[in-house]
Order: sequence, then structure tokens, then C-alpha cells
Amino acid sequence: MRILLDTNIFLWCIIDDAKLTKKAKDLIVEADERYVSSASIWEIAIKKSIGKLDSNNDIGSLADVIEESGFIELPVTAKHAATIFHLEHIHRDPFDRLLIAQAICEPLIFVTADMQLEKYSELVKVISLKK
Repeated sequence: MRILLDTNIFLWCIIDDAKLTKKAKDLIVEADERYVSSASIWEIAIKKSIGKLDSNNDIGSLADVIEESGFIELPVTAKHAATIFHLEHIHRDPFDRLLIAQAICEPLIFVTADMQLEKYSELVKVISLKK
């Protein structure tokens, strides 16, 4: 199985956040290929710069962490961007829409905690989190 991690899932993985259940961690670890989009680094950079994300991680080091953590970087392509045009307007977040488009194009299972994204495709796998 090949998966693409939502931005929050990626962040929680690299800090081993307690929000991730054992089942969620197992899904990620057991995947044959684990992708992180370059758009996720872009999203983190923007959210950190406007104070919407409190992360101790340096943005430059986050790009390095992708490979160091056994993930594969998924660059954004023109095909990915063009696919957004065909998506229904279920979700307003442009980063989530781009990640869904990437999952559809590749195809990859998109691992997220956002139940609203499940409406886009059967490729979306919503994981539950610890409360």
C-alpha cells in the first residue's frame, strides 16, 4: 500500500504525538511507501509565519526530516494543480484540496484525521485520534 500523509499526520508522526493511535501508527509503518507532499512544508511555513502553528521544528529541517524519517517527498506537479479544478467544493482549505488532487493523480491512499475529506474519494482513509 502507498500512502500520502496529511500535513497534521506528518507533523504528529515526526514528533511521535500521543494523538496517533496504535492502529494509525501501524497503518503508516506498514505501508510500502509513505509520501509527504512538498505542499505540506509550504503549508507549515505559512501557518508558522502567521502564528497559526506552534511548532518547534525549523522549516528547513522539516524538509530534511521527510527523507530522514523514511518518507518520500511528493513534489507538486502541473497535473496535480490542474486536477484541483475538477474537485467538488467540499473543503475550502487549498492545501487539503491540493493533497487530495495529488492522491487522486498518483494514486495514493490519503491518510487524514479530517472526516470531511472522505467525501472526495475512496482513496481517503480517515484515522481516529486519541482524545
